[in-house]
Amino acid sequence: MPQREIPAVYMRGGTSKGVFFLTDDLPADPARRDRMLLRVIGSPDPYGQQIDGMGAATSSTSKVVLVGPSSRPDCDVDYRFGQVAIDRPLIDWSGNCGNLTSAVGPFAIAQGLVAAPRDGTAVVRIWQANIAARIIAHVPMRDGEVVEEGDFELDGVTFPAAQIRIEFLDPSPARDAEGAPGGMFPTGQALDLLEVPGIGRVELTMINAGNPAVFIDAAQLGLRGNEMQREVNGDAALLARCEVIRAHATVRMGLASDADAATRLRPHTPKLAFVAPALAYTASSGKAIEPAMVDFNARILSMGKLHHAMTGTGAVAIAVAAAIPGTLVNRLLPAGAVPEQVRFGHPSGVMAVGAQAERRGDAWVVTKAIMSRSARRLMTGKVHVPADACV
Repeated sequence: MPQREIPAVYMRGGTSKGVFFLTDDLPADPARRDRMLLRVIGSPDPYGQQIDGMGAATSSTSKVVLVGPSSRPDCDVDYRFGQVAIDRPLIDWSGNCGNLTSAVGPFAIAQGLVAAPRDGTAVVRIWQANIAARIIAHVPMRDGEVVEEGDFELDGVTFPAAQIRIEFLDPSPARDAEGAPGGMFPTGQALDLLEVPGIGRVELTMINAGNPAVFIDAAQLGLRGNEMQREVNGDAALLARCEVIRAHATVRMGLASDADAATRLRPHTPKLAFVAPALAYTASSGKAIEPAMVDFNARILSMGKLHHAMTGTGAVAIAVAAAIPGTLVNRLLPAGAVPEQVRFGHPSGVMAVGAQAERRGDAWVVTKAIMSRSARRLMTGKVHVPADACV
């Protein structure tokens, strides 16, 4: 039987890449849809290379995005993100990709889902269906087309492009997409001591902002906080220890029934990040990062490996945690730092993020988290899916 052709756009968004689809071009049945998408990306691949698919064998590039008209009156499009496991037949739909969020607006405009001004800025209202959250994208337009080229530089992306400003509204919703209780701090506290079998008591900030995230002091892992990918990803014992902590934190946050389920079924979220005071290092680009350039250092693990830069939703969680007194991130801020606009060092360089927080009664409420990214179409056409994956 011939392969099936499905319209698709291959896009970069921030420091990630993914294959974008219109929701209506895919099967409505989730099991059949996921079977097709796994084959598109080239998973599961025991060789870990995704040679026979569109994936590129990293957590930053093994991704799919579904976009369609929104069923909500306050949004223009519904957006669903899937993190595709490389070595097993799993697509994790539990969280968002903040980097690829920046490409949703341009994709929606190009596909005719959103009316945009001929010149100026198009405001695209996005419903992130994975996490039940509203996002506003500000997309530059010229002569009726999305502006993709520009001079905005993003550490972790080789070439400059046009800036897209993203606003995550109410990044800690009261309930998630499945109706489960949410809230900024699932445990009710900005700082927790968690007993982890085989490791002992660890101090964590467990937060729901953009995506669920877990912050730990780098020193508790025996790290400095300025490590690079090779140092971390080459240490199997360290990665295993990080996953044990992440899995037990997932259970404590009410996101999995047990640690084994967290590892098997929910590898995408929450992500574990380690933070430390500002310390000099050389970024992967060769640029020298000096302590005066950042407020603190941050590293995040994605799908069991250290990310080459910083996930977009990790940046949102950092922005929110920095704005709330009592969190591990907030207490790292140096004297004189402005919590609403922080700069942190990651393996590819420096990133600036901000969040608006206010105290209401006994609780802190964050109304908005803001960051800038860029996005670009890499290829437009059709993906070819073998017939046996379409049944």
